[in-house]
Order: sequence, then C-alpha cells, then structure tokens
Amino acid sequence: MSEEIKLRPFESINDWASVSDIELVAFLNNPVTTDRAFREVIDRYQKRVYYHVRRLVIDHDDASDVVQNTFIKVFGGMASFRSDSKLFTWIYRIATNEALSFLKKKRRRIFLPLLDIEKDLSDKLSADPLVSADKIQLKLQRAILTLPEKQRIVFNLRYYEELPYEEMSLILGTSEGALKASYHHAYKKIEKYLSNS
Repeated sequence: MSEEIKLRPFESINDWASVSDIELVAFLNNPVTTDRAFREVIDRYQKRVYYHVRRLVIDHDDASDVVQNTFIKVFGGMASFRSDSKLFTWIYRIATNEALSFLKKKRRRIFLPLLDIEKDLSDKLSADPLVSADKIQLKLQRAILTLPEKQRIVFNLRYYEELPYEEMSLILGTSEGALKASYHHAYKKIEKYLSNS
C-alpha cells in the first residue's frame, strides 16, 4: 500500500462489521490478525458471492464448491491484493473467474457443447424447489440462460446486484461502453424470450 494505515488496536475491536475494508486488508496482511480478519471477510461477502456464483452455475452444490475455491484464492492472494480497487470488487472478479473456469471444465469433462450445458442448467433450475415454485422467476432464469456467457454475467451483475458500470468494468476488465451495450442486448433478448413464451 502506498500510504500507512493507522489501525485500531486489534484487541479493541468489538464490532468487526465496523472495520473498513482498508483496515480489513491491513489486518489480513498481519500474521497476528489474519485468521480473525479472514473470518470477517467471509462473514461480510460469502452470501453475496454465493448468489452471484449460483446465478452462473445454477446448482447449489456446484456454487458452494466454486465459492469455497474463491475464498481459498482470496486467502492465498491477499499479499498480492492492490488497494487500487475495492476488496469486494477483487473478490467478485475472482468469483466470476472461478465460475467461468468451472463451467469450462464442466463442458470439457462431459464433452457437451455450450447449448447442451445451458439446457442442463435449465433442467437443474426446474428441479430447484426455490426457483421452480416461482413461475415468473423460473421463466426469467431460463431466459437468462439463453444469453451468451458474458452477457449473462453482465445482466446478473447489473440486474440483481445493481452494480454501477464502473465497478462492473473493474470486475470484468471490460470498458463501461461495452458493458452498457452488452446489458442492452441482453435485456432485449430476455424481453423477446419472455414475450414469446
């Protein structure tokens, strides 16, 4: 980090939720406080990361595995984290890459083309009691699965997470203009799918 961060004494922190991400990173990089700080990272971000990943890989067990791998990489990569982005943004970037890697491996492992993987994911949606009970949500999720992978990620981040394009740009390494266009195309495709089904 370029500037010295004045940390509160570790022993005086009763409410870890009040610790800023900047302080949290500093605590993560201190061998004495690493474990407690990492528990806070998990408490703070695990649920959001899980739902982000779940919308990409659909299956609960697969999503849990990807999230676990994400936090293993976060823990292992803390020393290389640069504070030029938010901790949340960095974690989401890792989670997105892990989810995409998982889907790529799944395609190769079972030798399925993209459309068959999307059909497999759609079938899993129908079997998921949390989604299948809500017909509108099921229809929307099926529509999202018809999108190309990148558009699906952009749509999920914008629609569900309500992330600004600037932050999405940091997560995906794509220009804001390209993300806006991608979201617009995704929105139109989903609108068309919903009106035709």
